[in-house]
Amino acid sequence: MRWSGQLVDGNEPAQEALFDAGAVVRTFDTPGFRGTTFYEVRAKSVLNRVTADAWMFNWTINPYRGCGHRCTYCFARKTHTYLDFDAGLDFDTRIVVKVNAPEVLRRELARPSWRREPVAMGTNVDCYQRAEGRYRLMPEIISALAASGTPLSILTKGTLMLRDLPLLLDAARDVPVSLSMSIGFLDRELWRTVEAGTPSPARRLDAVRTLADSGLGCSVLMAPILPYLSDSPEQLRACVKALADAGARSITPLVLHLRPGAREWYFSWLQAHHPQLVPRYRALYRRGSYAPAWYTERITREVRAYAQEFGLSRGPGRRSSDPEVVPAAPPAPPASPTPPAQEREQPEQLELWSQA
Repeated sequence: MRWSGQLVDGNEPAQEALFDAGAVVRTFDTPGFRGTTFYEVRAKSVLNRVTADAWMFNWTINPYRGCGHRCTYCFARKTHTYLDFDAGLDFDTRIVVKVNAPEVLRRELARPSWRREPVAMGTNVDCYQRAEGRYRLMPEIISALAASGTPLSILTKGTLMLRDLPLLLDAARDVPVSLSMSIGFLDRELWRTVEAGTPSPARRLDAVRTLADSGLGCSVLMAPILPYLSDSPEQLRACVKALADAGARSITPLVLHLRPGAREWYFSWLQAHHPQLVPRYRALYRRGSYAPAWYTERITREVRAYAQEFGLSRGPGRRSSDPEVVPAAPPAPPASPTPPAQEREQPEQLELWSQA
């Protein structure tokens, strides 16, 4: 088990199946963390080399495993089973925290072999989930990367990233800094049930606006687009308009994909909230984790048209700093069902970054 021997000593017992020794197992009696258990561990390394055929980045950092954002569709759910947790409620409420991530990172960045390749964050679970508000790992991580001359990029649904805006502005004076916010739809009722632990779409739009005004800029991953729930022409157009009005630098549309772990949890949610759609989803995803090409191509085509309408498309005389619409990368092949010996990135992360 990857986390054996990496644990913070504590007095409370942890799961023996997961941990060989005692860990600090914490619960906090506050509204934001009620019902959540945190497992504080000491990581041996935090720079993860992407094992898939990456086309945007080769290295990632994930300070947390599990995510309090509770997105029912999250592709990373399957990775929690590698820790003897389940991909459903445990993923949402049992959060592993690498409490020594900044100090380990500084040590790794100081190695002569480190070539200062770009490092991406938020590609597995969200580095600005609610737990970050308590553990505050990201400020030291950002500072360490910038001080070492390492370019960095962040993808998040968390408006908590604005807490670190001064640090990010400082970092951008030394290294390239790329920021992206995930906003797939505007529907508040849908948001309350399908990604209940995230800031509202309106708050995320405000964050995009703040980042744009700061001069750093922010791209948007328009994801996931949920078939039959957020994919009507009216919904897509309204979302693209809101992103353009907020000052998004680019838009990358991405249709929902349902890998094992996420698939079962999402279908359970769908059965509870939209049972009439279950047969249509089974038909749409009958061949695997991805919607068929005819569907994804239609979505991309419509988003591109709305982006052109609202001035987000690349055109003659376009400056490099102007916004653009970026198509998503082709889906990666399904990952092997065999859990890896070490923590690895999931191939689908290659879709979760715009080219801006």
